Amino acid sequence: MIIANWKCNGSKKMIQDWSKHYKDTYIPFKNTFVGIAPPYIYVEQLINLINAYDLDIEIGVQDIDISSGARTGAISVDMIQDIECQFTIVGHSERRTIFDESNESVSAKIDSVGNKVETILCVGESAKENNDKETRNILEDQLSVIEGKVLPSSFSVAYEPVWAIGTGNTPTPEEINDIHKFIKDVVQSSSENSIVPNVLYGGSVNDANAESFFKQDNVNGALIGGASLQGKSFANIVNIFNGKAI
Repeated sequence: MIIANWKCNGSKKMIQDWSKHYKDTYIPFKNTFVGIAPPYIYVEQLINLINAYDLDIEIGVQDIDISSGARTGAISVDMIQDIECQFTIVGHSERRTIFDESNESVSAKIDSVGNKVETILCVGESAKENNDKETRNILEDQLSVIEGKVLPSSFSVAYEPVWAIGTGNTPTPEEINDIHKFIKDVVQSSSENSIVPNVLYGGSVNDANAESFFKQDNVNGALIGGASLQGKSFANIVNIFNGKAI
């Protein structure tokens, strides 16, 4: 499972170039979920280009609101279904820090989505929390949003240490593997139906270091920010995940 999070980046020309470069670089392979979460306003354009190039890519969104109605500026899960989006990210650290999202809000979003589309829940600790050896406590607190919920089998978690996002710094592959195992255990013990989720790694993933992460038993893919903004580099990461890199 490889997901691109374009954040607040993009333009019509960028998306046109991206699609062509991805098409030229990607080596076809079945059974891998590849997704892109562009800014809302580019969803339709991206869907049209993906269809035109016959690319096996699902489109999703970077965030979702808890409901519809009198909520100016919000986007509901029913709306994204209406334009054939297949997944949503929730709880990204930038949503938590910039927009003050709480665990309660993230939990409500998970409830709102249900099994209508796939959910990718982001969790991760700050540099200070990592230095203070608080990583597992922080992750357990963030994962408390799923406690007692019946989760769909497609529910996924992305581990994104905040101190690694966009910095070029990453935990070692072995450390990531251990944290992913911890996340799987917490979700299995906390969810009402005891699911074991796919866990993706995010945080300065690129086509130079991706293979070292994907070799780990508990790493089921990646949530990619900066390196996903170029079609060629993102396709290279997908190829690496599929064991098709040249």
